Amino acid sequence: MEKVMRNFFLFLSKNKFLTRTAKKYGLRFGAARFVAGETIEQAVAVIKELNRKGLKVTIDYLGEFVDNKKEARRMVDNCINAIEVIGREKLDSQMSLKLTSMGMDISDDFVMANMREIMDAANKNKVFVTIDMEDYERCEKTLQIFKQLSREYDNIGTVIQAYLFRTFEDMKELDAYAPNLRLVKGAYKESSEVAFPDKSDVDENYKKMIQMHLLHGHYTAVATHDDAIIEFTKQFVKDNDIPNNQFEFQMLYGIRSERQLELAKEGYTMRVYVPYGTDWYGYFMRRLAERPANVSFILKGMFKK
Repeated sequence: MEKVMRNFFLFLSKNKFLTRTAKKYGLRFGAARFVAGETIEQAVAVIKELNRKGLKVTIDYLGEFVDNKKEARRMVDNCINAIEVIGREKLDSQMSLKLTSMGMDISDDFVMANMREIMDAANKNKVFVTIDMEDYERCEKTLQIFKQLSREYDNIGTVIQAYLFRTFEDMKELDAYAPNLRLVKGAYKESSEVAFPDKSDVDENYKKMIQMHLLHGHYTAVATHDDAIIEFTKQFVKDNDIPNNQFEFQMLYGIRSERQLELAKEGYTMRVYVPYGTDWYGYFMRRLAERPANVSFILKGMFKK
């Protein structure tokens, strides 16, 4: 049943007709609960309220798999605008972005020029930027771009996915960069030739990733809604005398809001991933596909805070 549900929602996430329809009719179908509006102004209101509650934020202007320079430039301009707003409004927020939305599928020179422009703005406004990880096909190139930018900027991080077999080799190669990594389970449909098909294997790999990165002394963002992983992390840092300022928990906006507040009140850094924009449909469907538990969180979230 888990695979059927996952494949169903991933199929829907790539449906171009439904994507166009979603853009046309706005944040309906329950998505408004999980996407902080279509404009940066709407997102700012959400960020300020989250900050007031003691929660940190990373925002994501939604969009991916851009195949023309005009659209990529629009994405770049929106990211730079958001960074400038974060700086001007003094928001406790970082920026997350996908390289395909910056033109990675168009040309290497184009995406690097766009990313340097974004990173220059981020440096100026003291905003940290995380490069989101996408599907397996783009994993290697994403990491190569991250490595290059890490040589030039110190306010950049990326994402490592627990469901991929290549994870530990990637982490070993990145170790020399003392990277700030967001560790996740993974949300794309991948072949069993490159990814663990069973949840139990993904969970075990995830725990090993957390241990490895923390013990190496690098900043670690544990991005999960899974209480078992959260409790594992809390116990591990306690047992190994790892300070709270070396890691944080991350969750998605609109999911498990009460748990987010609990973690913040316990003294942990809690960061909320806040997406906004009109291109919300693919993101929303992947959250439903990620794990059956996430579908449950979302359905419950529609009826309570």
